[in-house]
Amino acid sequence: MTLRERAMNFLARREHSRAELARKLAPHGEAEEIAALLDHLEQENLLSNARYAESLAHSRGGRHGSVRLKSELREKGVPEAVAVDVVAQARTADLAAARAVWLKKFGQPAADAKERARQQRFLLGRGFPAEVVRRVVGGEDE
Repeated sequence: MTLRERAMNFLARREHSRAELARKLAPHGEAEEIAALLDHLEQENLLSNARYAESLAHSRGGRHGSVRLKSELREKGVPEAVAVDVVAQARTADLAAARAVWLKKFGQPAADAKERARQQRFLLGRGFPAEVVRRVVGGEDE
């Protein structure tokens, strides 16, 4: 199987960032060969960091916050310039998404400080910004 066929098999399953695809192809070819292939795939618009970032944001949307999305994009090697736009769009939906996640998990305001802290930790772990978490758990967004 050629390097291009391997790359096309990966891309046929889902979108990949350039860095992620390069890591997956590394055991199968030389670095220069992989870089040239990735350049060619980008020119053919078969590989796109922007499309990957949007795909990841869409799949995580509603369940995870913009802080987690930003972290995942950085981890996957998406350039900061591409990530900024996607994270900004996700940030606009953070409040509604956090409220929906909170309602599904808890459904009612915390009875005491210990429960409030637990609810906040849960939402923070899902990657929602601290200000949004305070508003949702504190009931300020209603």
